[in-house]
Amino acid sequence: MASQMAAQTPQERNRYVDFLRSVSILVVIVGHWLIATAWVVDGEIDVGHLLADRPQLHWVTWLFQVMPIFFIVGGYSNAVSLESANRKGVGYGGWLSARLNRLVAPLLVLLVAWAAIAISMSIAGARPVVIQYVSQAALIPTWFLSIYIVVVMLAPLAYRFWQRFGFASFVIFAAGAALTDLAFFAGEQRWLGWTNYLWVWLAVHHLGFAWRDDRLGRVTKRLLFSALGFIALWLLTSYGPYPLAMVGSPDPELSNTLPPKITLLALGIFQFGLLLALEEPMRRALGNLKLWTATVLINSMIMTVYLWHITVMVILAGLLYLAGGAGLGIEPGTMDWWLTRPVWIAVLLALLLPVALLLSPLERRGRPADAPIPAPARQVAGALMICLGVALLAMYGYGGGPLPRLDAISFALVIVGSGISGLLPKFR
Repeated sequence: MASQMAAQTPQERNRYVDFLRSVSILVVIVGHWLIATAWVVDGEIDVGHLLADRPQLHWVTWLFQVMPIFFIVGGYSNAVSLESANRKGVGYGGWLSARLNRLVAPLLVLLVAWAAIAISMSIAGARPVVIQYVSQAALIPTWFLSIYIVVVMLAPLAYRFWQRFGFASFVIFAAGAALTDLAFFAGEQRWLGWTNYLWVWLAVHHLGFAWRDDRLGRVTKRLLFSALGFIALWLLTSYGPYPLAMVGSPDPELSNTLPPKITLLALGIFQFGLLLALEEPMRRALGNLKLWTATVLINSMIMTVYLWHITVMVILAGLLYLAGGAGLGIEPGTMDWWLTRPVWIAVLLALLLPVALLLSPLERRGRPADAPIPAPARQVAGALMICLGVALLAMYGYGGGPLPRLDAISFALVIVGSGISGLLPKFR
């Protein structure tokens, strides 16, 4: 099917967008498989974070933190789909319904599966802290969707903002992120930092609009754009209060991602300009049917592999621990550990592939043509409930949190929100 889809791709499609989407997700997956560590010592499993144990590797995160690329690609794709919807006379409700269906359907399966796993572990006598830890780890990828869905809901308004003001609209979002960081650090207004989930990612998403409108011109201009991002990032991490690591929270008191900081915007500019400088040769290379078919195949299951890759790792590590710690006896970060990482990644890929083949049809299945489209206000209200529930589950997992049964409340928010949005068949 992938080869057939690849052969039928229109010539005017920017294949480099799809290529970057697939590569960025694969980089995220491999990065998670490397950073999360498990080591069995004297019969006990010691789970950790490679960056916390090996701070000299923090610079590598400048390569593995590619979520800015995914948001940029999302901006480009949302611009294309909005232009198409406008030509076809499809309103906001119809456009949003199609977007939400593809994003939420595979997410629901993961959340239901982990609810069942958590209940089964509880019945089997697992300690609540273990259930909370493994479910929280497995649901880490879902944080991205909780903010990306909000960005998608705002995309039509943001795109009109871009079309009216161009780069000035980008500067406004970037300034909002910078002022938020100033309040966070200088004013000790830590709570305000959480608004950067919008300021930072809307600014990064705007770069996709700039790409769609070809506003960066020649290669030299794109490389200059990249250099400015790199210099800004270097200055912020060398002389500012920002840590060097762009992934995770190796410093429990400070992180570039929780909540997002303007460093992620600088990183996105650096990566964006550099990758855009390669656009023309890469678009020619993607004219090769084999390379393009591989890209199409990965994109056809991209949400599934992204959502399930940590679940596969958690289950494998749990089984290996129950088997006496087979394969988990090497200290993370040592030379022997690095030499075995290709095998570790190959095994995880082999286990993830059947999961992707089984579940990925959900993300390719569109809404039935005769299904009624809920009112936009109803879709937005339901989607916000989904985002809140997903964010809470990603933060606390099943069985955790500051309130009793917060996991049940969070799960209910997702299910009820899906019904209100018209994403569940009986509620359309």
